[in-house]
Amino acid sequence: MNKKTLNVLEFPKIKEMLKSKATSSLGKDLVDKLEPSTHIDEVKNMQEETAEATSLIIRRGNPNLGGIHDLLMYLKRAEIGSALYTGQLLEVCDTLRAARRMRSFIKEASEDNAYERLSGYTGALNTFKYIEDKIDMCIIGENQISDNASSTLKHIRREIENKNGAIRSRLNSMISSTSKQKYLQDSIITMRDDRYVIPVKQEYRANVPGLIHDQSSSGATLFIEPMAIVELNNKLKELKLQEKSEIERILLELTVMVADKKDEILANQEILKKLDFIFAKGKLAVHMNAIEPEVNDYGFIRIKNGRHPLLDKETVVPSNIWIGDEFNTLVITGPNTGGKTVTLKTVGLLTIMTQCGLHVPAQYGTRMSVFKQVFADIGDEQSIEQSLSTFSGHMSNIVDILDHVEENALVLLDELGAGTDPTEGAALAISILDYLASFKSKTIATTHYTEIKEYALTTDLVENASVEFDVQTLSPTYKLLIGVPGKSNAFEISKRLGLSDYIVNRARTLLTRENIEFEEILQTIEKDKRVAQEERDEAARLKIQIEKEKEQFETKKDKLKHQRESVLREAREEARKLLREAKEEADSIIKELRDLHNAQSEKDKNRKIEEMRKKLRTSLNGLEDGLDLNTELSNLTPRDVKVGDDVIILSLNQQGTVLTKPDANGDLTVQAGIMKINVNVKNLQKDKNKKKSVKKSGIGKIYKSKQSNVKTSLDLRGQNLEDALVETDKYLDDAYIANLSEVTIIHGKGTGILRAGITQLLKKHKHVDKFRIGGFSEGGTGATIVTLK
Repeated sequence: MNKKTLNVLEFPKIKEMLKSKATSSLGKDLVDKLEPSTHIDEVKNMQEETAEATSLIIRRGNPNLGGIHDLLMYLKRAEIGSALYTGQLLEVCDTLRAARRMRSFIKEASEDNAYERLSGYTGALNTFKYIEDKIDMCIIGENQISDNASSTLKHIRREIENKNGAIRSRLNSMISSTSKQKYLQDSIITMRDDRYVIPVKQEYRANVPGLIHDQSSSGATLFIEPMAIVELNNKLKELKLQEKSEIERILLELTVMVADKKDEILANQEILKKLDFIFAKGKLAVHMNAIEPEVNDYGFIRIKNGRHPLLDKETVVPSNIWIGDEFNTLVITGPNTGGKTVTLKTVGLLTIMTQCGLHVPAQYGTRMSVFKQVFADIGDEQSIEQSLSTFSGHMSNIVDILDHVEENALVLLDELGAGTDPTEGAALAISILDYLASFKSKTIATTHYTEIKEYALTTDLVENASVEFDVQTLSPTYKLLIGVPGKSNAFEISKRLGLSDYIVNRARTLLTRENIEFEEILQTIEKDKRVAQEERDEAARLKIQIEKEKEQFETKKDKLKHQRESVLREAREEARKLLREAKEEADSIIKELRDLHNAQSEKDKNRKIEEMRKKLRTSLNGLEDGLDLNTELSNLTPRDVKVGDDVIILSLNQQGTVLTKPDANGDLTVQAGIMKINVNVKNLQKDKNKKKSVKKSGIGKIYKSKQSNVKTSLDLRGQNLEDALVETDKYLDDAYIANLSEVTIIHGKGTGILRAGITQLLKKHKHVDKFRIGGFSEGGTGATIVTLK
């Protein structure tokens, strides 16, 4: 890949961003060596590795890759039998621990084989827990060996402690003696050359027999080791030599353990280096809110809402650009500062990132091609040192590009033909574009020349594009319009900046009639497009207004329906109550009449009373039928009701399905829509019509199943975006079938990628009427409230 092109497209800045995401120096070294690949299989593999890392980071957070060190020199030293230092052994231990920790992390996350490539790396990692444990037990600090490293070391250190105690005790008795204090400069114990000494005044050196180790800078104080502790100091020195020898033996033992596994540890290091690099790519993708592009090798690019990765993602205007399908050459025109150069750099940089296995900041559906060559001539190439003008500088680059260009190349040319006579420059530009087209390369060029716009209009496989510019506000919109040639708007901009009308009009007369007509055509196209855009926006606004009014109408309609049902239900309940009281009163009267007469002697009276009772019941039942009541009270008994029966809840006039058997009191649970209701069997009536309708069609069964099982919320936290989108789409279908009016999608806060993906799905879903972010008590930005049609 052309090195100059990488610099022009600012790819080194992307590498610095990626480098900051790597944890170890080994991973950073791989970033430094990163180059675009020209092999599609390798690019796809790298993209899939990045996708797995990104998904894992979103689902489980950043993996702990701390503790990875470069052990090559340490292992070479161990191999030749040289003992490693404590700090070096600790780095070996940290690296072994990192390998074991990473293996466990990926294994736990890959139970469903979701991370095939990462699992392939970690599956090859070797774990040596016993070496870790041995080093941890023996070394407790950068330069500190534990007493428990060996029983010999523990015994030696105990002896050293005892000797130190004995020496300090003997010296303390000397410096606290009143007869000796006059000889001492200070009543303290100090050390010289690892031996205990006391400060003695120069004039009393003969009064304190011993070995002189040092004197003060003034010469007034001598540091003397009294003869009484010389032997103890000698013994202490000997013990410290033994301690040093034992420590060297322990370190050598640990080094031998490491050297025995040299090859496996080096293999681990290479895998950890690769994993650190892959997860750095994943972290960068999350930071950029980037996606995995679809990759091809036939030169087709389609960038959907792509953003330049070095610009602020909150303020940059996304670009939609495509090339390589209906046309191979794209000519972008428009005023300066309109975004032409940024568009060129965005295409080039996203191509380079794709071929390096990096995800690109764009929307799903973006397709990128793998090119054998990428060339870019962007920016002011004039050089005082080399005596090159702007034209000469650009032409030198273009000559180099034309000398090396081959098939399947991407060529980006900024201000093609500028810096010289316009007529000659335009002719050269057209000739260069024709030459590049002969190689079937994909070329994107920016220009101001009208001749090149005309060339694009009349030449096969060449297309015009422009960047929008608002003449009224003298500001660019940064929107790329493919298929519409742009205007430089020099006259309009100059006029609005204050240039006199005389000069502007005089300049217009100097243009040829053909140029004037061409610019007028462009102006008409832009005007018509702006009008169409405004009409489309107005239509969208009216549609939203109509939908809002329709929603209000439906709300009022539903409210009236509920009010009507409520009034009817209350009326029926009151009628049932009156009927029940009337029947009870009639039965009471009949009973009293019976009690007043003897059944055996007055049979005729009883017969007439029974006739009156039947007549009364018939009259009451007729009244009940006239009121259109379902029943006064159900005659069902607990034995009549079974789980799964379709019933009507009389008090609510609501259909439902029996979920549980009645208890001793006749109480049971009924599923009515999305609600479960506890009722008494006397408040139920079997729904014969329900059974018939279910038999006629399977739709009723599906509807009933959805109503019974669909919840009012969906929790997506911990899922990757792809799985979450599939599950959300199915859930919205089920909720719509279940006739739910409002549901909650719980996606969590996190990095925002899951919420952004869900938002895009909701915008175009056929069942969604509107949606909003949850309120304070609804989960805030971690949840989205969806209203269904």
